[in-house]
Amino acid sequence: MQIVDILQQQKVFFKTGVTLSLEYRIEKLKLLKETIQKYESEICDALKEDLGKGSFESYMTEVGMTLSELTYMIKKLPKLIRIRSVKTPLAQFHSKSYQLACPYGNVLIMSPWNYPFLLTMGPLVDCLAAGNTAIVKPSAYSKNTTNVIEKIILECFDSKYVAVVKGGREQNQLLLEQKYDYIFFTGSGSVGKLVLQKAANNLTPVTLELGGKSPCIVDETANISLAAKRIVFGKYLNCGQTCVAPDYILCHKNVKDDFIAEVVKQIGLQYGENAMESSTYGKIINRKHFDRINGLIDQNKVVVGGKSNPDTLQIEPTVMKNVTYDDLVMQEEIFGPIMPIIEYESINNVIDKLQDMDKPLALYLFSKNEENIKKITTKCLYGGGCINDTIIHLATNNMGFGGVGESGMGSYHGKVGFDTFSHLKSIVDKKNWIDLPMRYKPYKKFNEKLLRKFLK
Repeated sequence: MQIVDILQQQKVFFKTGVTLSLEYRIEKLKLLKETIQKYESEICDALKEDLGKGSFESYMTEVGMTLSELTYMIKKLPKLIRIRSVKTPLAQFHSKSYQLACPYGNVLIMSPWNYPFLLTMGPLVDCLAAGNTAIVKPSAYSKNTTNVIEKIILECFDSKYVAVVKGGREQNQLLLEQKYDYIFFTGSGSVGKLVLQKAANNLTPVTLELGGKSPCIVDETANISLAAKRIVFGKYLNCGQTCVAPDYILCHKNVKDDFIAEVVKQIGLQYGENAMESSTYGKIINRKHFDRINGLIDQNKVVVGGKSNPDTLQIEPTVMKNVTYDDLVMQEEIFGPIMPIIEYESINNVIDKLQDMDKPLALYLFSKNEENIKKITTKCLYGGGCINDTIIHLATNNMGFGGVGESGMGSYHGKVGFDTFSHLKSIVDKKNWIDLPMRYKPYKKFNEKLLRKFLK
């Protein structure tokens, strides 16, 4: 079926009002949850083929988080769709004011290859909970996972409600030529700009989940061994192909050597003497990205790792020291298993530097110094992050997740996700039994005095 025909069918279906029903939404969310559980092994097998992920990591970072979002929405949806009463100013006496969450209508969801299941299904769950229809466009790079996603969606939904479009750039271009009521895009900043330009032609609201160089600061008060353990986990998860991975480390000069030693130790503990021989160590998505990441490694600055295998598309967990902002590895988002370490002396200089750089999707700070924590969290602008940990801030349904500036706009997860895919109508219900005369012409001085008392 052609993209234009799919969208037209979805427009007709949305107009029927079927998706407005709470019962319908919950029924479909429950069906989706059951079907995902039914095909869990196939999902994990597909992620293994595409990215080399082990089943534990696949469940922890993709399947389990999707199920968690579904559980949240199924449980909380009756409350989320309720009328939200707000106070009415005295000048509007006597009336009732409230907000009503209404679906936008027809939504396009475009997802990436690095977490292909989660970053497709997560937004879809929020979209359907809010009462919309959806066209889903997974990445062509993660074709095995895309095929499983298509299988699940075909089993759960009619295409007039949810449809999957497969393909590459040609299909992306055709999709973006259409008019939607909302677009949700996760991917690179360069493609995000194109999506925003296309959406602007139709004044379509957009959520952009992008990325960037997310810094990780380790100050002189940090628990070095624990910091290294948690940073190694966050940096090399999914072979560094995580939008919120610590991109580079800013380490205080007094603890740099100790930190590097602990990082090397943790790589050995978490990945073994030869990570590339492990059945649970992943791979780079394709040769193009493999070559790009390899090109960022300066062998003269490598502390550990640095080797790669083009046959398996694997790169060792790599650490580079004595890195400067001028090095090649600092010119773009790494999106791979390379940890550059930059030494610093003053936290104020770090803040000044970060304020001049693009706003990152995440920022991490390892510190016991409350003053440093306050300075970083208040003066630096970034999407979100952690203090004394990495990654985990996005694994909650009770906070929104998203970027700012160059790292994106808008957010989702839980209630925030429901609100992202909903338009909150502000409504005043004015009563008929009284009608204050002061707003009507001819205006009188006495009425003006009353008005000023009401509005000042």
